Amino acid sequence: MSNKENTRKIARLAMLTAVSVVLVALIRFPIFPAAPYLMYDPADVPILVAAFLYGPWSGVAVTVVVSIIQGVVMSGDGIVGIIMHIFATGAFCLVAGYIYKARRTLAGAVLALLIGTMTMAVVMAGCNVVLTPIYTGLPRKEVIDMLVPVIIPFNLLKAGLNSLATFIVYKPISRLFGTEAAKPVKESI
Repeated sequence: MSNKENTRKIARLAMLTAVSVVLVALIRFPIFPAAPYLMYDPADVPILVAAFLYGPWSGVAVTVVVSIIQGVVMSGDGIVGIIMHIFATGAFCLVAGYIYKARRTLAGAVLALLIGTMTMAVVMAGCNVVLTPIYTGLPRKEVIDMLVPVIIPFNLLKAGLNSLATFIVYKPISRLFGTEAAKPVKESI
């Protein structure tokens, strides 16, 4: 990759990072009545776009920066929220990014987003069991009891909505950026 291409990639990743931060600042609301403290935000959409355009590790890099900004500036969740966001969205990016990198087709994108959604839900279940009792002081058993009725459905819904949004916006953004990832591929999204 030439210096010009590398600079362009870094600038675009910075733009996607900024859009992610703006989205979490502007759009944040409860979507699960059983747990109004669990908030939906579309901040993962630009992160997933970064993973699809530039590879899974670029998505993880954007995740880390967004998580730190969100955790320090916008959220009262502090280090625990930062860690949980990095693990959950990072795992989503790695899985979805690698699947899409290997299979850059419509079916590959759908598979990547579906498996990424499930991965995020599993990772968040584990993070909640381990970290929520430390952060909130809730007994671990109480957190475990919330997994099936609250935590897992919320994370499946949040990741599913962000996957759907990513599926819709990826191709127009890739065309706008004129990236190598956007070059026509048979059945590409």
